[in-house]
Amino acid sequence: MKALYAHSVRQLGCLLASLLMGLILARPAPAAEYRPLPPAPAPGLSADNWLLHDATRNRLILYLPGYHAPAHAYYQWVRLRAGQPLRVSFAAQPGLSIFVDNRLIMRAGKARSYIVDLSKNLPRQAAPMHLLAVWQPDGYPALGSFSVVAPAAEATSKEEMPAASVPRAIPAPARLQLGTLQSQSLLLGLLLVGLLYGAVRSAYPAGLASVLQVSDVFGATSNPQSFLVRPAFTLLNLVLVLLFSLSLALLLTALHTDFSSLPLVNQLLKVPEAATLSKIGLYTGLILGFIIGKFLLVEGLSYVFDLRPLAMVHYREFLRTTLVMGLLVPVALFLFLSLNAYWPPIVGIANGFVLVLLSVTVLRVAQTLHQRASLLNLHLFAYLCATEILPLAVLLKLIVFTSPL
Repeated sequence: MKALYAHSVRQLGCLLASLLMGLILARPAPAAEYRPLPPAPAPGLSADNWLLHDATRNRLILYLPGYHAPAHAYYQWVRLRAGQPLRVSFAAQPGLSIFVDNRLIMRAGKARSYIVDLSKNLPRQAAPMHLLAVWQPDGYPALGSFSVVAPAAEATSKEEMPAASVPRAIPAPARLQLGTLQSQSLLLGLLLVGLLYGAVRSAYPAGLASVLQVSDVFGATSNPQSFLVRPAFTLLNLVLVLLFSLSLALLLTALHTDFSSLPLVNQLLKVPEAATLSKIGLYTGLILGFIIGKFLLVEGLSYVFDLRPLAMVHYREFLRTTLVMGLLVPVALFLFLSLNAYWPPIVGIANGFVLVLLSVTVLRVAQTLHQRASLLNLHLFAYLCATEILPLAVLLKLIVFTSPL
């Protein structure tokens, strides 16, 4: 009996051990942890990955065309392998230099299109990532022209320059300064504006003195009726508007050396980066169009808000204040061109002057309208916002707050 009991216990123990081993073996093995692979670096050259050197923190930051001011040097990390050509085509002005890991590989001798192999003379044991630098000492590189050449087009291009014939490069200057050719064009334009102002003063001495009365605008005992009762579109006023547009266009061209800082203009119009005269002409046309369009805006909104008696007074005050403040634009341009290479804060001061010019015009118009009808009237206040405040906000965004001061 005892032997039978012991045999039964042994069988039960074996059965339990078998079940336990089966449960252990049947348990699924732990799954391996899933870790997504990092994205592979994009080969070649990317149009959105250009970098700028932040001198204050000594680091490279991402270049944002609509935010950062144009620079003389741009950088980008690229993947290069010895024996695997990576040919890049671009348009260059004289003096543009290309570096890979601080090693000069080409310098443009004249304005034309180039094709350069970035991997040329690259050490075989070099790391895959390399720092590409594009430097234009007397201007700003046309980043939009940089693209990788397809293998089918490589055999037909003979524009590559040997690196052995290129002289040593010098470090790029850290501060922003205008190119030599552009500075000469702006100085000639400033001289032309001064001569035209002198010619107008000789031809219309009395008329010019009555229009450009500073005391009428800022004096406490001014007589606002002296200008506000005369027609707005006289020959003298049109000539002065043209001179104001030309002088402000010169200043804006100096401040915005490329149209990448003006996203709206860059989308609507295509102007070559090196075409200084084209930029000046474009800015002059835009300013003239704004001044004439302001008359149509005032006329239309005065009809909508039922303020027709104030329309002509409004526009004449806007025109008078603009022309008086325009006398300071050539002075601001002269100071900017004189101090830009030696005193970088002059860029912020010039931008601030444009801000003051636009703001003073709006404040003076508001004061003149308030003398005829109180701005506490919401009807008049809404009209002022539609004709002055909203256009001011758009102008500040387009031509003042496009880059950090």
